[in-house]
Amino acid sequence: MDVWIEMRAKLWPETSIAQHRREAAEILDGKSDTAVFLAVAGNGELVGFVEVGLRDFAEGCRTKPVGYVEGWYMSPGHRRQGHGADMLRAAEEWARRRGCQEIASDTEASNRLSQIVHKRLGYDAVATVVAFRKTL
Repeated sequence: MDVWIEMRAKLWPETSIAQHRREAAEILDGKSDTAVFLAVAGNGELVGFVEVGLRDFAEGCRTKPVGYVEGWYMSPGHRRQGHGADMLRAAEEWARRRGCQEIASDTEASNRLSQIVHKRLGYDAVATVVAFRKTL
């Protein structure tokens, strides 16, 4: 579990390690409507993960529930070997078994690699969002 936590921290560095541990424990204990799929290299090393959940709404989707790729991370040295695609297919099947007709995902506008990989795996871009905040 420690390697998964380390990878989560790389994907979501703004979240504390303690919070990553709590969220991971909830997933493993079945206390959330989220599943995790792990990629393991031939030597047994954990090299990636996909976390998928269910949502009532996702941008561009017309049905519900919607499977949602909450997080997807591959260690840089293990990319382009098919592990990420395998995990994503497992996440898609998980969503299908829960009655989903669609699955959605998102990425930062600056993450061109993620956008390319999503498109290669059959995902269509449906929106570009600019998020705003204001301190009160």
